[in-house]
Amino acid sequence: MTFVDNKIIGQSKPATELKKMIGLIANSNSPVIINGPTGSGKELVAEAIHEESRRKGSFVALNCAAIPSELMEAEIFGFEKGAFTGALKTTVGKFEQANRGTLFLDEIGDMPYVLQSKLLRVIQERQVQRLGSSKLRNLNIRIIAATNCDLKRCIAERSFREDLYFRLSAFKISIPPLRERPMDIMPLVHQFIDRNNKDRISKQVSLNAQRKLMNYHWPGNVRELENVVSRAIILAYQTDIEDEHISFDDLQDSEFI
Repeated sequence: MTFVDNKIIGQSKPATELKKMIGLIANSNSPVIINGPTGSGKELVAEAIHEESRRKGSFVALNCAAIPSELMEAEIFGFEKGAFTGALKTTVGKFEQANRGTLFLDEIGDMPYVLQSKLLRVIQERQVQRLGSSKLRNLNIRIIAATNCDLKRCIAERSFREDLYFRLSAFKISIPPLRERPMDIMPLVHQFIDRNNKDRISKQVSLNAQRKLMNYHWPGNVRELENVVSRAIILAYQTDIEDEHISFDDLQDSEFI
């Protein structure tokens, strides 16, 4: 099994086309934008592109929505000791960490607008400058960005730079929500059972449990499916997984179960 087949599980048409796209673009150095709903596996797709590219450096991920805006610049570009209050030692930023590899910028739509111009400059010039330093460091890096929002709408609302969008979008990949590829649900379930069944007790999924899984609309996508399966494995200790072991978010239960 190839790395892509191990990461991108499913036989549906969208999953098959996604694997094909990864194979086509992996060896290019061009940037990629991955669009898909929360929990759909955007980082897995980025990892698959990196692994298939055989770039010698690391795959480095940064969630742009998880870091306070006042800290993000230092996180991305790095800084020299004494560059600002609290800079007690020189720290290498994400760009340098990913040199010769791939930098994955998750939720790029949440990056502060003022920082987007600096990101664009680094991508164009392929050089990075740490905060508090005058030295430019050359980069050999591929950028993969991901978002769950409509960046064209963000451009219209002036929260995302149009020039950065066009710089990043040499290749665009869309991941459909799990509810639009039901053929992939059970293959994913079996993968999650293999991954999370630490007791290694053989577990089957009953027909009633399968129907329950297939009839749910999965607002949290693949991430939610893995959580549901992990919980079912615990509840079905030393037994097969039945429908009573499958539980969803309480806000969804009354309408979709």
